[in-house]
Amino acid sequence: MAGVSLAAFAVVRHFFHPATMVDMLVYRAEGAAVVHGQDLYAMRLPGWDLPATYPPFAAMLFVPSTWFDVSTLRVLVMLLNLALLALAVHLSLRLVGWPAARHRPAAVLLATGLSVWLEPVYTTFQYGQVNLAILCLVLWDLTRPDRSRFKGVGIGLATAIKITPGLFSVYLLLTGRIRAAMVSGGTFLAAGLIGWIALPDASYGFWTNYLWDPSRVGVTVLMDNQSLRGAICRLLDVNDPGLVGLAASAIVGTLGLAVAVLAGRSARILRRADAWGAVCAAFTALLVSPISWTHHWVWCIPLIALLVVEARTRARKVLLGVTLAVFLSHAMWTAPHRWGRGVAWYWQLPGSIYPPLGIAVLTVVGLRLYRARRQADTGSGTGWSLPRSRTDRDAALTSQV
Repeated sequence: MAGVSLAAFAVVRHFFHPATMVDMLVYRAEGAAVVHGQDLYAMRLPGWDLPATYPPFAAMLFVPSTWFDVSTLRVLVMLLNLALLALAVHLSLRLVGWPAARHRPAAVLLATGLSVWLEPVYTTFQYGQVNLAILCLVLWDLTRPDRSRFKGVGIGLATAIKITPGLFSVYLLLTGRIRAAMVSGGTFLAAGLIGWIALPDASYGFWTNYLWDPSRVGVTVLMDNQSLRGAICRLLDVNDPGLVGLAASAIVGTLGLAVAVLAGRSARILRRADAWGAVCAAFTALLVSPISWTHHWVWCIPLIALLVVEARTRARKVLLGVTLAVFLSHAMWTAPHRWGRGVAWYWQLPGSIYPPLGIAVLTVVGLRLYRARRQADTGSGTGWSLPRSRTDRDAALTSQV
């Protein structure tokens, strides 16, 4: 089945929907600017007028892309993203602790073959994006034992490339993994220092100016933007939601991070607590970021893995079905007015389908935590204390709700 799905994907890509890989072209142009000593943030991709938006350290990592012509690079990036997809599936299954090790290769192969049709994954291939690499770096960290001295390196590198994964450093800190949070922060600072030494002018411009200018990333109201702010812009038919957008993002961000942290600290009363905490942290970041393009939502992979392994009751099967339907629907691309203005009320939900799902996930996990805590308080009296070691965490997963 996986082979048939991948073959169909290849046919669709080649004959019906060829990948533009425009973001790959931007990365290549950034790498070329570094090689030739050009002004990194004055660069605009010819024909697309797209600027560099990542930190200088990321641009340095893109230098190898200049070693290949565009046609060869397209093939290499497609194959690389396929390998990263398989790794992301493997790490997601490892995060949720399912299935048994002897069955995992088959599960990874099957899930990889089917996951190419998930809209965030499909558009990651379409644009030649780095989202799967970022996902793998974060998942690699989260699946390492807390006692590992190198836990936090992956999150630090991911943050040095794309900034928004920095919320996971906060998540680690607030869930008691202080050393991992410090390692993450140290890795981020070291990478930033490397970028500053190699590209001092570009680094000064990025950290003092370009980082704080969301217009460089894109237009907030675009249908492609599936952040909470983008959804509010389309609902109000404005380019800037002002205080309404700021207040909504602040409320969702605060409550979402609280749910993520409580989940991460609840291994004694909640099965797969750290996995749920990680997914909630990721969805919180996606919701509150000013711009979260559809391909940023590749965190649907570990979410689906969690829902599959826990789909034992009718309610959870329904939630799994709804989640699959949302991420397989490509609904926002069916809505008219891709530029986001003048969207009729009946197109608002299809056009902004990811934010409601993200809020629903945070709500469901929050309610589940509330019920688990009440059961613990009225039963064994177990509280919210953080397990003292990774062994305690893993043991708790096998014995609680």
